[in-house]
Amino acid sequence: MTGFQAKLERFESLATECELIAKRADGGNRELYLRMGEHYRGLANDMRALIASFDVAA
Repeated sequence: MTGFQAKLERFESLATECELIAKRADGGNRELYLRMGEHYRGLANDMRALIASFDVAA
C-alpha cells in the first residue's frame, strides 16, 4: 500500500510543479504545462480512488 501512497504523492507533486511552471511560461508552453498538470491531477485522483477502494474492502 505504501507504493500506492508514494505514487499518489508523486502525481500530486508533478501536478503542482506543472502548474507553477505554467504561471511563468509563455502562451504555447503555458497550455502544455496546464494540460500536463491536469493529467497528473487526474492520475492522482484515480490513485486516491484506488487507495480508498482498498480501505473499503479491508
